[in-house]
Amino acid sequence: MVIRRDAPAIETNTAKNALYQQLYPYYAELCALSEIRKKPGFGVPLRSGIGGHSILYLNGVCRDRAAGYPVLKLCDATASPGRNGVAVSVNAHYRNANWIATDGEDFVWRGALAPGEALTRDAYQRTQERAKSLGLLNGIAFHDHVLRDKPGGMSDRDYMYELSIGTDYAARFGRDTYRIRLPLDRARMGAIVNFLNALNAPYRAGTRAFHWRLFNNNCAHVAHNALACTGIWRPWPTGQFFALAALKFPVPKNELVDLALRANDLPVDDADVVYRDELARRLLLEMDTLPTAPGALATAGPVISPNDVYETQRLRLIFYDNPFWGPYRPSFQRIFGEPRYLNLHANLSHFAALYAAALGRKQARRSSRERGARAQFDTHYEQHLMRELAKIAERLAILDCHADTLEEVAS
Repeated sequence: MVIRRDAPAIETNTAKNALYQQLYPYYAELCALSEIRKKPGFGVPLRSGIGGHSILYLNGVCRDRAAGYPVLKLCDATASPGRNGVAVSVNAHYRNANWIATDGEDFVWRGALAPGEALTRDAYQRTQERAKSLGLLNGIAFHDHVLRDKPGGMSDRDYMYELSIGTDYAARFGRDTYRIRLPLDRARMGAIVNFLNALNAPYRAGTRAFHWRLFNNNCAHVAHNALACTGIWRPWPTGQFFALAALKFPVPKNELVDLALRANDLPVDDADVVYRDELARRLLLEMDTLPTAPGALATAGPVISPNDVYETQRLRLIFYDNPFWGPYRPSFQRIFGEPRYLNLHANLSHFAALYAAALGRKQARRSSRERGARAQFDTHYEQHLMRELAKIAERLAILDCHADTLEEVAS
């Protein structure tokens, strides 16, 4: 079964997801969402562009509901990780916020639907009412020009939730989804939370009005720069000169591939490569981690079906790339075709082999080491690999203990 000709429908079942969250309670999930096309004759007509949409799901992060405005905080460290998470979404409709947050992983993807439930008009309305009760748009104002298109007899509040459904919450109501998870620790997740809260601060204070810009300030910019706070890659500049920004700007599907490769494919078994990568070297020495590390998995999920509200066929999501010899398409196919990108056991086994091979070569490295900073790096590198190998062994043992249960659930 395929989603849209280019990726399998690889959905994480509840048991596997709970086990993943046990092993990695903090993770960021970069999500690329396809276009959305509403069927005519029900509610407000809505169609999006083929560039799709990007949201950033943060496990272990909570919405501060008492704030009356989108504010994030780290959840209580003792709380169950499977119960806490938010999806950050940017929308051109907002006037006094760069992003809003939807809490609850199930609600982010399926709204108020039960697993396997079809999307009916009643379920669509039920999900909107649930979103209102959660206060997802509390404190948010839309641009006046957006509200001018409101149908007669509909309140501003109802119209805002109508425009946001399927994009800011209940994302699979009308979209195919492609996601890549990046395991984090509490400190790096805290850096993301601080960045996002600071990003919204001037709009909340009323000192600025938010204006979405395709080339300079779109949804992918926010997700990319939030992840840059973890040290995995450099920030993407905003506010560039229009002609320069238009030559290269982040789009959701490109960003998905870039993150999957950065998190999985840096040759971490080669100390020279890691040392020459400035960001990787700094991340190792300052935070004892690397941009490429175990646990970064890709998943994909199709639009909800049966579906009475949205079109579900041929939902497009384009790359910003040369269609003939650009690198993104073959990389995307590889990511959604190789087990090490999709299956946690295969992923952990892959990294265990890399680390073991690297440690096996350490005697040769020691004989040719430079002094000073490089010698310090090599020592830190080897110690890091040994610690990671021990963690992988523990996690593989846990997975093996749950193998029978997971097979029963899958069957």
